Amino acid sequence: MSSFACAINCMDGRIQEAVAKHMKRVYGVEYVDMVTEPGPNVILAKGTNQSVIQNIRNRVNISVGHHGSKIVAIVGHSDCAACPEGKDAQCDYLRKAKKTVESFGFNVEITLLWVGYDFTSVEIISDR
Repeated sequence: MSSFACAINCMDGRIQEAVAKHMKRVYGVEYVDMVTEPGPNVILAKGTNQSVIQNIRNRVNISVGHHGSKIVAIVGHSDCAACPEGKDAQCDYLRKAKKTVESFGFNVEITLLWVGYDFTSVEIISDR
């Protein structure tokens, strides 16, 4: 049986591979479902665009409900066009975004990830 994880990730193609490799290595999964939006950490943190948040929720539901994902990552990254703020601000958004994803009610682990300027290094961000 195939194993899956899910990443709520920026649409920026520079970070897709790094996130997938990280998730596969750290969580031992075969596949990573990518739910992409420009700046999803900001969208989920601010909560102002409910239709996009609902769309993200629906896509995560497919990953969790149909693919059996047990881990969901929320990702921020350097040089983000949709969120040009620095790492500290983006990590604050990640922490707030986690609360939104927790409110979806899925029984999954949620991890917060930061992809640096080299677009290959992935750092796990504390939720505190």
